[in-house]
Amino acid sequence: MTPALLTAHDATHHVHLIIGSNPLAAARCTRSLEVGASPKVIAPSDTDVHYGLMKRIEDGEVEWIKRAFRDGDLSELGRDEVDGVVDAVFVTLGGKNPLSTHISDLCRRLRIPVNVVDAPNLCTFTLLSTHSDGPLQIGITTSGKGCKLAARIRREIASTLPLNLGAAIERLGTVRRRIWEEDHAAELSLDLEAEEEETGQNSAFNRLVTPEDRNAARTRRMRWLSQICEYWPLRRLAVIDDEDVDAILRSYSASSTATSSGLDGTVLDQRRRRGQIVLAGSGPGNPELLTTATHKAILSADLILADKLVPAPVLELVPRRTTVYIARKFPGNADRAQEELLDMGLEGLKSGKNVVRLKQGDPYIYGRGAEEYEFFRKHGYIPIVLPGITSAFSAPLFAAIPPTHRSVADQVLVCTGTGRKGAAPDAPEYVPTRTVVFLMALHRLSALIDSLMVEGKAWPKETPCAVIERASCPDQRVIRSTLEYVCAAVEEEGSRPPGLLVVGKSCEVLCKVGQKWAIEEGFKGLEDLEAEGNLQMLKEVEVAH
Repeated sequence: MTPALLTAHDATHHVHLIIGSNPLAAARCTRSLEVGASPKVIAPSDTDVHYGLMKRIEDGEVEWIKRAFRDGDLSELGRDEVDGVVDAVFVTLGGKNPLSTHISDLCRRLRIPVNVVDAPNLCTFTLLSTHSDGPLQIGITTSGKGCKLAARIRREIASTLPLNLGAAIERLGTVRRRIWEEDHAAELSLDLEAEEEETGQNSAFNRLVTPEDRNAARTRRMRWLSQICEYWPLRRLAVIDDEDVDAILRSYSASSTATSSGLDGTVLDQRRRRGQIVLAGSGPGNPELLTTATHKAILSADLILADKLVPAPVLELVPRRTTVYIARKFPGNADRAQEELLDMGLEGLKSGKNVVRLKQGDPYIYGRGAEEYEFFRKHGYIPIVLPGITSAFSAPLFAAIPPTHRSVADQVLVCTGTGRKGAAPDAPEYVPTRTVVFLMALHRLSALIDSLMVEGKAWPKETPCAVIERASCPDQRVIRSTLEYVCAAVEEEGSRPPGLLVVGKSCEVLCKVGQKWAIEEGFKGLEDLEAEGNLQMLKEVEVAH
């Protein structure tokens, strides 16, 4: 097929006509507003309007013409300076709607750009999947063959770019503009015809002025700037600051024979190579439950130090170029393995790497996150801490256990089942209206249950409880029982770590067990969300083409 002509189009103050009121119409309006255009929506007054679109209409950002489309709209609703012709038309009705074909034909006759969703044959242009960072814009198109693939390619390209590249481009643009202005002024000063008669003559007045004299400075300066843009690594360019811009301009002005840009590449590289540490929570296990911030951190990492319990589906999101190290923690080696991880992280930071310490659940919920924060801060690196969905609250949810419920449970207590160096923690006292979640408890479940039912703690043996293992993962398992039988249940059914124990009357609010214990296999909490639950759709919903 013949390739399309890709251009960057200035749409400031243009009128964009959007036909329809569905979510795609809302997305088209958002894109129009982003580029400075004025979107006008045509849809009957009794039609359903997407809530996001309605919000923009109510805020006065979008004009809603409450009627059906008319042929004259194409030549009457536009700007006065172009005799009322609209600048672009977006049809969101789909290619099978006869009106879409009709509008496309009209637009082609009037030479108005038209885009019809899911109908490349009716379009004279398509929207690119774009990445924007200040003046930097990168657009990807698959020519209507797969908008989701275009979005994926755009994400892959964007993830390889250094941070702050857009700001650096802005600064280099300032250098280019100021060089041009100085050269233009210098050229005027060399124009002898521009000299006033009363101007005094300098010592070079009678020197022959050649074209080479006029072009030498401009050529030299622009060549320096071109070499910086062409040959310097992008990561070096991305750390240029305002002082560097001044250094470049000083070097241009200081000497007509200068051969340096005024920037010390070694200094810039040292500035760039200062590493960054991120303490990120990976959630309970399902990659759909990652925060967007953590997902971005994973994609931009040079080194990932992961807990042993971070599941494979989360680690599969890590780009192939990234080094991944899994903690070698096992009973009796936890402290040594932790020290090894910290040392590896510090070594990576000193070599200028972006290090992500990927932790199960939330970094600050029994994740030693504060200890790691203090370690790196002591060595001069302030960590970025990203929260994760802790299993203490998400696992009960996925097991149909509401930790709080009116008239049943009005408080929640989160405890560890394993103290420092494996010691048994002090068990909480029994409170009838309290739900207690024990993390890291299954390997010493019997001792924990005994500590709850001793004199002074007074937990009734009939208290409902549930063991939740591998919450949110495909092989999730829930064992529902009571304190009296839960140890026997786990002994008979076996253990499937990681897991936790939930104890309290809230365990039987939605699911009552009429036997010693009951087993529930599998996780189905997100399967009905379809596209809305897909992590990759977080950005793709912006553009349909």
